[in-house]
Amino acid sequence: MSHTIRGKKKLLARVRRIRGQMEGIERTLEAEKPCADVLHQIAAARGALTGLMREVMEGHIQSHIADPAITSDSEREQGAAELISILRAYLK
Repeated sequence: MSHTIRGKKKLLARVRRIRGQMEGIERTLEAEKPCADVLHQIAAARGALTGLMREVMEGHIQSHIADPAITSDSEREQGAAELISILRAYLK
């Protein structure tokens, strides 16, 4: 079972909070609030997204790379290659 399926409820709760933060940014812009208010909300949303990414990434490493039950080098290499690809896209 995938780590995202096991942690589905917790991950979805995080996504819903992030959605709420994004809606808060939209409301702040619609209300023409000062730019400092908008920036604070953007920073909070970015932090929440980073936290979500970190949690899923940790699960990926534990489940697809570091798990002692993985006996196949090719399976471990595939998990590492997937992570590298994601990191490259994320850090662009």
